[in-house]
Amino acid sequence: MEIRKLNMLRGLAALIVFFTHFSDITHWLDGALGGGSGAYGVMLFFLLSGFLMAYLYLGQDFNKHNFIRYFLARAARVLPLFFVVVFASYFLTLMGDDSLYHIPDASKLMGHLLFVYGDSVLWSIPPEIHFYLLFIVFWLFAHKRRGYIYLSILAVMIALFLTNFPRITGDIYGVPYNYFSILRTLPFFFVGVLFGMHYHTFNVPEYLKKHRFVLALLLIPLMYPAFSPVTTVDKLRMWLSYEVLLVMSTVFFCVVFLVPNNNVLLANRFGDFIGKISYSLYLLHMPIITKVNQLQLSIEIKLLLSLVLSVLVAFLSYQYFERPIANLIRRNVNFRSAS
Repeated sequence: MEIRKLNMLRGLAALIVFFTHFSDITHWLDGALGGGSGAYGVMLFFLLSGFLMAYLYLGQDFNKHNFIRYFLARAARVLPLFFVVVFASYFLTLMGDDSLYHIPDASKLMGHLLFVYGDSVLWSIPPEIHFYLLFIVFWLFAHKRRGYIYLSILAVMIALFLTNFPRITGDIYGVPYNYFSILRTLPFFFVGVLFGMHYHTFNVPEYLKKHRFVLALLLIPLMYPAFSPVTTVDKLRMWLSYEVLLVMSTVFFCVVFLVPNNNVLLANRFGDFIGKISYSLYLLHMPIITKVNQLQLSIEIKLLLSLVLSVLVAFLSYQYFERPIANLIRRNVNFRSAS
């Protein structure tokens, strides 16, 4: 069963990243929406990823047929566009054109293709792929040993804490710590998995299910450094802060469990649309903003043009590349299953 309001949440995550990068690149509103605040959109993506994997698959038997469907469905959603962007970035960079992302040599190319790290917004794809692999372990546990999922999550969280999670700078045996982006993103994936595991069984009292809980989304801009009521340097920590994990988890819980599914602000056609194109919007908006910023236009026109072009390109990408490729893969899987 589709949880329609999650479409809007996915789209909102992409728009948070868009407006953050626009603010950083153009210094719109004196950069108030920038400063790395796009991290909150990526956090929503990772919470959604964990939630949907647990919600969709933990109730299914772990067998060859379901595993192949899971793996190919996940791969079809993320990999085709990612590979196109990576190879296009590499060849353009070799020609002296950084219109997409900066991938200057074969070593950096392999780092992207092997999901070790990523330039700019591409950094978030490697941990997403790592989550897909990690989830297979959880799925194995789910049928008769579900308790091991909780123990695994608890053990990893304690280990991360004792090793000074989640450092951004420094290294591990000479390898820059920032390459290990999965270490700072795992907690958000874990929380999403836990919520997804209990979506069907957690009985929220009816008196708590209110449309007004959608206002929990306002907690996100309150964490932006420019608007935060926090007066210490902690307001700049973002990925480094367990407090941010708590707030983002609270926002996600309110939207998923407390806001009724028919909420007009979340379950609507615009949300369905922006949610569908959110992945393309996320991957492709940066080059568009950069190009538009080179034009001699007012900041307001740049914003409108960047947003319209980003949404248009994302729609075309989804309509004529992402969806056809994903459908082709699914048809192939169904054909093989029927055979």
